[in-house]
Amino acid sequence: MLTSRLSRRAVLAGTAAAAALTTVPSLQGRAEAASVTPTYRWRTAVIGGTGFVTGVLFHPSVRGLAYARTDIGGAYRWDDRSARWIPLNDDLGWDDWNLLGVEAVAVDPAHPNRVYLSLGTYAQPWAGNGAVLRSEDRGATWARTDLTVKLGGNEDGRGAGERLLVDPRDSDTLWLGTRHDGLLKSTDRGATWKAVSFPATPSPSGQGITLLVAAGRSVYAGWGDSDGTAASLYRTADGTTWEAVPAQPSGAAAKVPIRAAYDCHTRELYVTYANAPGPNGQSDGSVHKLATASGKWTDVTPAKPGGTTSDGSADTFGYGGVAVDARRPGTVVVSTNNRWAAVDTLYRSTNGGRTWTSLKDSAVLDVSETPFLTFGADAPKFGWWIQAVAVDPYDSEHVVYGTGATLYGTRDLKHWAPQIRGLEETSVRQLISPPAGEAHLLSGLGDIGVMYHERLTASPSRGMASNPVFGSATGLAQAAAKPSYVVRTGFGDHGNGAFSNDGGKTWAPFATQPALAKDAPGPIATNSDGSVLLWTFVHWDGTKYPAQRSTDNGASWSEVSTYPKGATPLADPADPTRFYAYDTDTGTLFASTDSGLTFTGRAGGLPSGDSQFQLAAAPGRSGDLWLSTKTNGLYRSTDGGATFIKLMSCWASHTLAFGKAAKGADYPAIYQVGATEAITGVYRSDDGAKTWVRVNDDQHQWGWIGATIAADPRLYGRVYVATNGRGIQYGEPV
Repeated sequence: MLTSRLSRRAVLAGTAAAAALTTVPSLQGRAEAASVTPTYRWRTAVIGGTGFVTGVLFHPSVRGLAYARTDIGGAYRWDDRSARWIPLNDDLGWDDWNLLGVEAVAVDPAHPNRVYLSLGTYAQPWAGNGAVLRSEDRGATWARTDLTVKLGGNEDGRGAGERLLVDPRDSDTLWLGTRHDGLLKSTDRGATWKAVSFPATPSPSGQGITLLVAAGRSVYAGWGDSDGTAASLYRTADGTTWEAVPAQPSGAAAKVPIRAAYDCHTRELYVTYANAPGPNGQSDGSVHKLATASGKWTDVTPAKPGGTTSDGSADTFGYGGVAVDARRPGTVVVSTNNRWAAVDTLYRSTNGGRTWTSLKDSAVLDVSETPFLTFGADAPKFGWWIQAVAVDPYDSEHVVYGTGATLYGTRDLKHWAPQIRGLEETSVRQLISPPAGEAHLLSGLGDIGVMYHERLTASPSRGMASNPVFGSATGLAQAAAKPSYVVRTGFGDHGNGAFSNDGGKTWAPFATQPALAKDAPGPIATNSDGSVLLWTFVHWDGTKYPAQRSTDNGASWSEVSTYPKGATPLADPADPTRFYAYDTDTGTLFASTDSGLTFTGRAGGLPSGDSQFQLAAAPGRSGDLWLSTKTNGLYRSTDGGATFIKLMSCWASHTLAFGKAAKGADYPAIYQVGATEAITGVYRSDDGAKTWVRVNDDQHQWGWIGATIAADPRLYGRVYVATNGRGIQYGEPV
């Protein structure tokens, strides 16, 4: 999917190099990087959450201190004075993209400034190994230990845990549960790790250890690879020998221990179970408590999965989060998970699980701060994918829980609102900065469609673009000479394409759409005056199809047989009769001079097979094309793609954008995510790509940022960066 490190190599070799000589007449001499590095201020465009908050952990010894983890966007610390989350992992760079998935968080009750993270997004063979970060200043700075095993912060079971724990007997000792490599132990506060004996055998495709929790001076570990009859909960009382907990629950409803919480007043351990690790795929589950002194188990499940809802749907679900009230013995909160028919809820008990109250039934939800949470409906859901639940140890009525899109909190057990300020986890796909109008930014996003950002400091007041509502956006385009006209494509239940005549404020669906749009909606382009649309299609399995063309605003469509299958269309910004497409399979630039009716191959011998590229056009100029490629750098054509020149001022260019020209410059400022030397970062050029300056810094890197970039045509120096889990970052010169 992504490589962890870029490497220099010859641009073209063998016959490909010979072919390139006919289309690349000369190579520009390598330009030196500019010596003056500008100072930029970086901020996050506010949307509010938008991703899966997989864990929330209040510090047991410090009022107002909490941590949150996400599946692809790093960890955060709650700052009580400003009432917002502080990102802790923005310094992780391009090569460390796999570490932005947080598997677990651990705090030390005896040392409030210490915090630990276990990081690793994917446990697949192509992903890098995990790492453990340790901090003595609440995450302001970190020391890092790279592991020899893989972790899975964005794998199934990512809402379980925590899988990382400070030993209750010794603050220097930490435990780390892995998915495929058993149990690891550190005796030097996370600096070094070694495998220790554990009774269960890891499975290459399993969950391994799903949770670690302290109960008094003992440590309990959940095991996610049980078949429902073998043990799934283990403990050690001496820190050396592990054994299965006697008489533990069995059966499908207790197959996978998801989370556990210990009530130190009653000396009872509460465990939530499901028949699958989640967050999807659960259809059964239970809640049990263990009296740790006597070994007695009690089934305290609030509601048994099964049966039907009022509309006849099957009421299947598992159990996810669990948290005890540190101030009130016997008070515990648990969450259902994957309960789509009746909608997930939190259950609260004040008598040790004998009786329960559903907090959803009396809940009043206020999502005015992040309106997208209605997802186009009249009202928001109480939640889904609820596996993170926490009760403030200093305030019994302060309860928070994570969902697949936000973090809700309450101070009175009735009124709930997003407690999400500062936490942004959007995976960003497209960005446009319009040359005119109210909004300086339009965005196409994973899961939450398209948004119109009338302000960058508040969640868009219109929420997700509706009519129709999309899940993930696949295309977003604006007519260069008619910026009020915008089109978008994506995955939706009630249509996959729409247009706007007011710059993206309001939308209407295309009157018709090609049959391929339902399962393979790809990028879209509109020519400079908005009279022609080109829509391309790529199925999720990789199958590519020719483009479809419309000249009546989507009322009818016809196939363009000469268009390179699956290529992303690009409209000429100055000439409405011209379109372009780069065929990465053959390394050929295709062009149309008849408004997209036909396409012919022009320059050939360009980089082929590059997994990441972008074709861009300089604004206001006809035929001024730029091709950025991941492994071959940057190319430019000034004759509509007939020939290209390779620019030697950078050796990797992942995505490119144009913004307002610098004072006195006669060419737009160019921005790229690329590499001029060793560091992949965000760069700006004010002299037509002869020289570059890096505008982000080592504290603002955000992992993988290769999807897209945009620059403001009205404000010199402002650039918008799409991240894969940290939302939209924008920078401006100070």
